[in-house]
Amino acid sequence: MTSAAQLIPPDVYARLSGLRLLARLATGQGIGSHNSRARGAGLEFAQYRAYEPGDEPRRVDWKLYARSDRFFVREAERDSPLTVWVIVDASASMAQVDSQAPERSRITAARTIAACIAELALRQNDRFGLAIAGGAGLTVVDAAYGRRQRDRIDFELRHVQPKGLFPAAGALRPVWEKIAPAALVLMISDGFEEGVTALAEKLAAAQREVAVVRVLTADERDFRFEGSPRFRDPESAGDQRRVDAVAARDEFLQRFGAARSELRRRLAAAGVRLEEHVTDEAADGLLRRLLRESA
Repeated sequence: MTSAAQLIPPDVYARLSGLRLLARLATGQGIGSHNSRARGAGLEFAQYRAYEPGDEPRRVDWKLYARSDRFFVREAERDSPLTVWVIVDASASMAQVDSQAPERSRITAARTIAACIAELALRQNDRFGLAIAGGAGLTVVDAAYGRRQRDRIDFELRHVQPKGLFPAAGALRPVWEKIAPAALVLMISDGFEEGVTALAEKLAAAQREVAVVRVLTADERDFRFEGSPRFRDPESAGDQRRVDAVAARDEFLQRFGAARSELRRRLAAAGVRLEEHVTDEAADGLLRRLLRESA
């Protein structure tokens, strides 16, 4: 099994075979289908281009190399070429775990989802890139093709450690500059960072195709606490609150449900699709919902 596949549970990895990444660029309503004639991996030859790190050796024209002593890659006409970007929120709240299953955390789910997207892009020979943004700073892997690219993204996902706050808008300038118009952008966050929502709106307004995956814990979905648990805000200086779990449950679920609806409304108004993923769910279920229009 490849190193990247190790970030993806084996059963999920096996079920990726029926999924495809496609972009509907004209409507601004999320991930869907877009037909175009552009260059990439296909059957009908279009042109040569210079070899780039991450290109698969099988695409190198070795006869041309023998004549020119330079590496060139054959490009062909194909439908629906994509450049796919994944932006991972690495602020402190992404370290939240499920109380009943501490091995499950938001960041673990985010790693798996991002690795799945990279794997799908690799299989389609699409360009894909990664941005990780949190209190530890901003890490950007420029979009490129191939297995080496997938391995670079795998490395960064393995080493991400949620910390601090989501970066201010000015610190995100490299992300804004590198994601070209018509790119497909998948943002993975817990949905509590205003900066994430604002970035999604800005990218969508500038003709990027944007979808947000909100990662929730099972505790937030069900509020299965008992007794008098103490809740702490990981992104503030010791802000804590102890509650009566039974008395607080109904109010929490009502208020949190209203907040979830408001975020969905706000993103929809900007042309951004929102899908929620709970940490006890398989990642391919999320992807099937997200990509159902392209099935």
